[in-house]
Amino acid sequence: MHQRAKTFVERAEERYGFSPDVTEFPEGTKTAADAADAVGCDVGQIASSIVLDVDGRPVVVVTSGANRVDTEKVANRLDAERASMADADLVKKATGWSIGGVPPICHETDVRVLMDETLLDYDTVWAAAGTPSSVFPVDPERLRDLADAEVADVAE
Repeated sequence: MHQRAKTFVERAEERYGFSPDVTEFPEGTKTAADAADAVGCDVGQIASSIVLDVDGRPVVVVTSGANRVDTEKVANRLDAERASMADADLVKKATGWSIGGVPPICHETDVRVLMDETLLDYDTVWAAAGTPSSVFPVDPERLRDLADAEVADVAE
């Protein structure tokens, strides 16, 4: 297992008592479609962690791979002036992970998390486990609890 994925598993166990069952795909899971193909699930079951810069504050939006994040909806939800994609430095500083492998939990800071309401339509969703080629399955209700996420309409 890749060292970053091992680190993710260790943090999940330490922080939450949760042991994610990480699967790695050497061909990568860089897009939601790639991840869904690799896992053998619906693209909507991919829980993509997108980091936004919301008035200078990082916010993680865990969205369904079938959806695109509507930054205006996120800004309105958080009573902010604007929301935009965070740059790589802010992503790394806020979450401790690099773009493409940001998990929905185990962040470096106490970053706010919003969760796409459509993820709750599934029994299982798959999320990044610290690298662009590793994912783990989780019940979306459990994910919401672990991430202390606010369920919201965040899709375009």
